[in-house]
Amino acid sequence: QVQLVESGGGLVQAGGSLRLSCAASGRTFSTYALAWFRQTPGKEREFVAASGWRGATAYYADSVKGRFTISRDNAKNTLYLQMNSLKPEDTAVYYCAARNYYSSDYSSKNRYDYWGQGTQVTVSS
Repeated sequence: QVQLVESGGGLVQAGGSLRLSCAASGRTFSTYALAWFRQTPGKEREFVAASGWRGATAYYADSVKGRFTISRDNAKNTLYLQMNSLKPEDTAVYYCAARNYYSSDYSSKNRYDYWGQGTQVTVSS
């Protein structure tokens, strides 16, 4: 069982930056595929970024490429999302997700078994 706890959300002006953190329990954190998703009211939860097995690879949604960076510190069991050049359309609840098996599909929410409670990010114009 893995527990995920997000932090770092808040209110920021357009063009600003935030760094989200996701603290995870579990002894095999380094082998997990980890991801960030986001959701706004009335919409499906959408993929933002993923970190593959042992952090060897990173994947991004087109909407955040070049602005967001996903990283992980396996020693601290923590996943990060550095968000720069934020836009009002980035406003959402951001969720951390994890799974402990291989799949080439990193962007489907149904491929993840563990979820955090989410952290709100609001970008004002």
